[in-house]
Parts: sequence; C-alpha cells; structure tokens
Amino acid sequence: MPLSSNDRLSSFITVFNGQDYPAWKVKMKTYLMSEGLWSIVANGYKETEDETGLDATTKRDLEITRMSNAKALSKLQNGDGPTIFPLIIRSSYAKEAWDIIAKEFEGDGKTVVIKLQNLRREFENLRMLETECAQDFYTRAIDMVNQMRTLGEDVGDQKVVQKLLISLPERYNVVVAAIEESKDLSILKPEELMGSLEAHEHRRLRRGDQNQSLESTFQAKMTLTNDTRKGK
Repeated sequence: MPLSSNDRLSSFITVFNGQDYPAWKVKMKTYLMSEGLWSIVANGYKETEDETGLDATTKRDLEITRMSNAKALSKLQNGDGPTIFPLIIRSSYAKEAWDIIAKEFEGDGKTVVIKLQNLRREFENLRMLETECAQDFYTRAIDMVNQMRTLGEDVGDQKVVQKLLISLPERYNVVVAAIEESKDLSILKPEELMGSLEAHEHRRLRRGDQNQSLESTFQAKMTLTNDTRKGK
C-alpha cells in the first residue's frame, strides 16, 4: 500500500518541537526541494485579489501557484509539533510560515549576526581535546559548521579541512604531514580526511595492544626467571 504524503513526511523528517532547529531546517528544505515546492516557500507569491481582467492562461497559472503554496504550507504544518504549530496557525502563505519559524528560532537580523560572530569565534578557537577520538572531534566540528551554514555563512569544505588539520594534537603530526604531502587539500572532502584520521587511530591502537602484549610477556618471563633463581 503506497504511503500517503503525511506518512512520507513523517518517515523523512522528525516532527519539529523546538529542538535542533538547524537540522530540521536543512531536512525540511531538502524535502520541499524534492517535492518541487522550495521556490514558493523561499520567494512566496503575490496574490491577485481581483481576477476580473485576467485571461484564462493567467488564471490557470495563478491557480497552480496557489496549489503549490497550499501544498508547501501543509507540509510545514505537518512538520511542526503541537508546540510549534500555533505559531503559524494563522499563516495563509508558506513563505510567511517559514519566516515566522525562522525568526522564532534564529532571531532577527541582529540576532543572527551575533550568533554568527559567536560561532565564528568558537570555530576559530576549535581544538581537538586530548581525551577525544577523531570521530567525536569531527562530529563536534561539523555540528558547528552546519550551524554556521544554516545561518547563511559560506563555509566551504576546503576551509573545514584546513581547520581540522591545524586543530589536531601532536599525536597526529605524522598523519597530517602524510596527508599534506599526498593529498590535494583544495579538493579533499572532510569525510575523506576523517577516514584517514580514523585509520591512523586504528593503527595506533593496534600497535599499542601489541606493545602492551610484548611488555606483559616480557614481565612474565622476568618473573619466571627470578622465581627460578630463588628456587621457587
């Protein structure tokens, strides 16, 4: 049995209840684009109150536009939970509803500027902790980047890769040097860099386990030798 429109939406996007707005915004935008509805949300349309002088073609186009607006608005309504829906309950236009939610959770222009300034500062000061693994650091960094992108900041992959490389602790010096020597950093994807860092971590862990095993064997042999000498 084919899924209804609402079922497809619920399977694609977690209903927004005010948590993790940046992720919801990206997912909802992608979903609306896949349905051919993002343009009506982003740009809106001008309603015609008096259709008396419109020809048949213009009336048909207007009706198609109204239907697209209604579909987009319906998806926004169904993508919002009971705590968010009251914010847009009076909206007749998809763009209006989208802008209301954005203003509520991003703020006005001044608020966005302040948020971006704080995020830029955090990104500039970003460093991998000694207790972090590569995956945890990568997740923390990409979450920050996604927040900046959601607020309109153009953060390219090249900038992300460069930042990740200079933010690693000394134990990654060898692999960083190898990557800088063998890779074209202008086209290297962050996820590719992540793969190289994780592979380096796994090699270090294996060597650590082997060294620990050799040390344990050596200590056992020394204990046995000492016991033998003592006549035990």
